[in-house]
Amino acid sequence: MFFVVCGVLMLGYPVAFTLAGTALLFAAVASLLGELDIQLLLLYPDRIYNGTLTNTTLIAVPLFVFMGVMLEKSKIAEQLLEKMGHACARLPAGLGLAVIVVGVLMAASTGIVGATVVTMGLMSLPTMLKRGYDPALAAGTICATGTLGQIIPPSIALVLLGDVLSSAYQQAQLAQGVFNAKPVSVGDLFVGALLPGLLLVLLYLVYLMVVGRSRPAAAPAFCDEHRVSARELLIGILPPILLIVLVLGSIIGGIATPTEAAGVGAVAAIGLAALHRQLNIETLRAVVLSTTQVTAMVFAILLGASLFSLVFQGLGGDTLVQGLFEDLPGGRASAVLLVMLAIFLLGFILDFIEITFVVIPIVGPVLLAMGIDPIWLGIMIAINLQTSFLTPPFGFALFYLRGVAPASLPTSAIYRGVMPFIGLQLLLLLLLALWPELATWLPSRLHI
Repeated sequence: MFFVVCGVLMLGYPVAFTLAGTALLFAAVASLLGELDIQLLLLYPDRIYNGTLTNTTLIAVPLFVFMGVMLEKSKIAEQLLEKMGHACARLPAGLGLAVIVVGVLMAASTGIVGATVVTMGLMSLPTMLKRGYDPALAAGTICATGTLGQIIPPSIALVLLGDVLSSAYQQAQLAQGVFNAKPVSVGDLFVGALLPGLLLVLLYLVYLMVVGRSRPAAAPAFCDEHRVSARELLIGILPPILLIVLVLGSIIGGIATPTEAAGVGAVAAIGLAALHRQLNIETLRAVVLSTTQVTAMVFAILLGASLFSLVFQGLGGDTLVQGLFEDLPGGRASAVLLVMLAIFLLGFILDFIEITFVVIPIVGPVLLAMGIDPIWLGIMIAINLQTSFLTPPFGFALFYLRGVAPASLPTSAIYRGVMPFIGLQLLLLLLLALWPELATWLPSRLHI
């Protein structure tokens, strides 16, 4: 089933229909062969109703998407990047450092990879090339910075992953006879992702500073005559910081759930757009249309993945996976390593949404039943999924940048540029594997 899905997707068919169609095809064939009771499909409406329609956590998805798209249209990022670029221009790799800092603020404000990559590509890539930056370094910096929206909360990826992991954890606990286990929430993943996310940003900054010092011609400083005062810089930074405090602060402080905080963020984004005089009927129409399209795409994939998972389990796939993991030499470590390697390789051909909805429900309950910490596992998977945006040939960040980059920038330069940043993400995975406390310490202290 899984290989058929991958093959059909590579032919260009829509993800949601590929998942559902493959599931129905295998269910029909298995029923004819007497390997599956077709009555199993009658469970599908109940799975959709209880797992999706009544799931309040998933309400956060359209709200966070709305917030991100509204901020993209309000030109806040453009003003901030312009001021940060002037402030850091005299430093080696200064413009690259400014791109990363602004990207962090956008990631923590929007959580949408495409919006960040496109915005940065349009605003900063021409300037970086004009100032003599190595094309591969400039392209890699923008793509990698855009993917920070995957791991730095509030992240749509963490919302979806948190919901799937919560269900997987409940299955694992019930299978072990535990009926009162503490649930895993999206808020847990948000808090657990803070330290790893900031550490990844630090690795990006250190890498650029090393390149700026060792290869000045690749990331030159620039004598910018335009001076930016501390007041101007503060005015540019303040709006996204206030939004971050409103959204993340309310979650960490226990004042609001992620869904409620997403509602606050959406309203705050409207207020910021009005403050910047960018709120009008045309802008609102574009934001609502884009939000509807993204939300429909996410939930269509969710519906297809739910049917795929139902048939996969009906054919005994979950039992097969469990037996495979239990027979591995090395126990939990080997099982986690195998899953991380599989997710990394799948990232070359599948999107993070497909991996989240198809792969995690299969391997998640088995891994969690082996006693693995769900928050640590969730952050490991999230960072691994982040690489799927950068890995050629189907990394979405590469497509986003290619769509807005000038024709003079070859695609091969984009591919070369992201390689060091993929290495940094894998280094972070290694650090998390060696020190799980990077993901688990803060949630244990805050008790979200």
